[in-house]
Amino acid sequence: MSDALVRLLAQRGTIVLDGAMATELEKRGVDTSGPLWSALAMRDAPGAIAEVHRSFFEAGADVATTNTYQANLDAYRRAGLSGPDAENLVRQAVRLARRARDEHEAATGRRGLVAGSVGPYGAYLADGSEYTGAYTLSEAGFRDFHRPRLRLLVEAGVDVLALETMPQGPELRALLGLLADEAPGVPAWLSLSVRDDGGALRDGTPLEDVAAWAQACPQVRLLGVNCTGVKSATTALGRLAEATSLPLIVYPNSGEDYDADTKTWSGDGDDEGLLAAALPAWKELGVRAAGGCCRTTPAQIRALAAAVGEPAA
Repeated sequence: MSDALVRLLAQRGTIVLDGAMATELEKRGVDTSGPLWSALAMRDAPGAIAEVHRSFFEAGADVATTNTYQANLDAYRRAGLSGPDAENLVRQAVRLARRARDEHEAATGRRGLVAGSVGPYGAYLADGSEYTGAYTLSEAGFRDFHRPRLRLLVEAGVDVLALETMPQGPELRALLGLLADEAPGVPAWLSLSVRDDGGALRDGTPLEDVAAWAQACPQVRLLGVNCTGVKSATTALGRLAEATSLPLIVYPNSGEDYDADTKTWSGDGDDEGLLAAALPAWKELGVRAAGGCCRTTPAQIRALAAAVGEPAA
């Protein structure tokens, strides 16, 4: 597989990621309140998913991230879907993102990427533990959990694997070790779920250790942080910048605070310039890809894309 991510980075200098999927689906009337979050929308509302992808491309994003963060086969089976139906929903997520990407290219001449989202085991548990890292599996158990989704994403034709919101060291190491076996030659980015102080993974694993593991994995192209506030993300990027020569990636939340116990958000998330304002500091640290995570909107991505601007001739 050709490395479309490296080519795009070379062409654009800094690439713009998309923003939140679930809250944009909710605005379109899609129910995301169940334990599978937005992952049943591939069955129940595929048109809405396509609309969200289109809205972010139209806002200036270079990447469509598949709606597969929580779309793992174990969760689908627990919800009563057959194995073949579950596999088809993962493929459907890739088809929808690819179609939106291709339509955007046909209309604008600007070709984007499709990133296959791979969320942590804690997301499957649906108990907020992706925000703590407080769960345990053996290395073999983590590999068995992640293997089917990795295979399906690669077979369906993603350009890059987005290993995202990773909160704990043992799972991360198992997943990195799985790439060569299940996704040989496919580029990946690794994005971390960090403590509020930005100093370590949620389970306490030092960021310096993670940086060394990522640097040793030849398929990792970008290393960074997502699903946290701008301030803690920027602090964590500073730590990573000192520990790795890999280009950095960042996509924080909207500015609101999430309560994992009540599954509710509070605070002000209406600042359209939130991400754009942080871009200069991020670029100083070595960020080459930036976007938004939970509750970020096309308006925020549009402002970020305007701040990034066109690449120099």
